[in-house]
Amino acid sequence: PQDIAQAMQRAVSVFARRPDLGLHDDVAARASWQHGARIVAAHASGTRIESDMPVELGGTGDRPSPGWFFRAGIAACTATAIAMVAAEQGIALDHLEVEVGSRSDTRGLLGMRDADGAPIGACPASMHVDVMLHAQDVEDDRLHAVVQEALRRSPMQGALLGQPPLTVDVATTPARAA
Repeated sequence: PQDIAQAMQRAVSVFARRPDLGLHDDVAARASWQHGARIVAAHASGTRIESDMPVELGGTGDRPSPGWFFRAGIAACTATAIAMVAAEQGIALDHLEVEVGSRSDTRGLLGMRDADGAPIGACPASMHVDVMLHAQDVEDDRLHAVVQEALRRSPMQGALLGQPPLTVDVATTPARAA
């Protein structure tokens, strides 16, 4: 935890002197349609992940769905934030797992309407986060406080709760290779 805490202290020191450096563009994710419901998302580092839909929705079902990657991102972000807050507070975690689940109505994705004619939402109807953590000789109340502080700081939790503005630009002509 000392490496994480020291890195965080260095970053705080820099941003205290230069707050303008704190706001930056995040690395974009680019997703490209392959065929059927198969999509490949790529990171600037070259990392690629493939998603697909279940057979019932026209996919092959042999890859996780985009919704699973969404939940995986929330779980990973939450676990990272917890590890950072614990390190900052000098807590050496022995165990940390975060599981994120949701309950969704697939009819929303299909553009269906309810019995009254209202559109069914495509977003999850509910989500839950289960955190399992342990640190030797650290009281449960303190660990609960670490989790609450981490949730407050987690960028993905913030995006879910804060609903940042979303802009969408559409181009109908593929970019030409140079």
